[in-house]
Amino acid sequence: MASLKELSSNKELLSGGHRLCAGCGASIIVRQVLLAADTPVVVANATGCLEVATTIFPYTAWRCPFIHCAFENAASTLSGVETAYRALKKKGKISQDIRFIAFGGDGGTYDIGLQALSGACERGHRMLYVCYDNQAYMNTGIQRSSATPLGAATTTCPAGKLLPGKSQNRKDLTEIMAAHHIPYVAQTSPGRWNDLVSKTQTALRTEGPSFMNVLSPCPRGWRFPPNETIKIAQLAVDTCLWPLYEVVEGKWRLTYRPKQKLPVEEWLKTQGRFAHLFKGDNQQVIEQLQAEVDRRWEELLEKSS
Repeated sequence: MASLKELSSNKELLSGGHRLCAGCGASIIVRQVLLAADTPVVVANATGCLEVATTIFPYTAWRCPFIHCAFENAASTLSGVETAYRALKKKGKISQDIRFIAFGGDGGTYDIGLQALSGACERGHRMLYVCYDNQAYMNTGIQRSSATPLGAATTTCPAGKLLPGKSQNRKDLTEIMAAHHIPYVAQTSPGRWNDLVSKTQTALRTEGPSFMNVLSPCPRGWRFPPNETIKIAQLAVDTCLWPLYEVVEGKWRLTYRPKQKLPVEEWLKTQGRFAHLFKGDNQQVIEQLQAEVDRRWEELLEKSS
């Protein structure tokens, strides 16, 4: 993996001056991913916070070829571009070595775009799909998605007298992608930049499809101060709510193990969307979430042993 000094000397492919919120996890993730690329890249981006805030006409924050796709089809759009590239390279019309990266939020990846992503992986296109998972449909009003954790309050599952926030556990998309048996799948966090950069470099070197699920704290939707983004990203890892691991050619490997596994409530209490869980009879939801986190962590340890 490149050193921090080497990475800092690389050209920034996402410029400053975009309209993303202060403390937005997505912008941090994109910068780290693009800094890790050592070949030219073509980016596709599904409609969402990232696209809307970086491409307000007539301006763009992207310093590389960029394609805006509909909410549901970043993977299928980029797979078509990758196919055209291979055809042109075979004909000798392109000699440059180029990589292809798609970015999508959890709404456009876990939910509405899952079919396109699954199809691109099944067909075997050489491309990296990066999900920046902010755990709700943030761009359209903080509605719940299948990535929203148990107990979180959103505009479509508000906390009140009848329900203490979302009543279901989140979907495990990383495991779903691993079940596609593609060459490389990883889960990572901007809280550990070296893990994210290293996995990006591995993904871009991989022949065939690769997928990375990256936790993307959202100050607006999660309700925390913008200067605590990285702290909260790391807490998710240290509570094992968001473990860091990779699946390389079917082999599972844990890439970070906390020295001390913190209780999940240490992460919950940093965010206003979970404030109601610490009141009244809602403590049982924290206990349910802790039990689910513990169960998934033990399963991961067994797979990675």
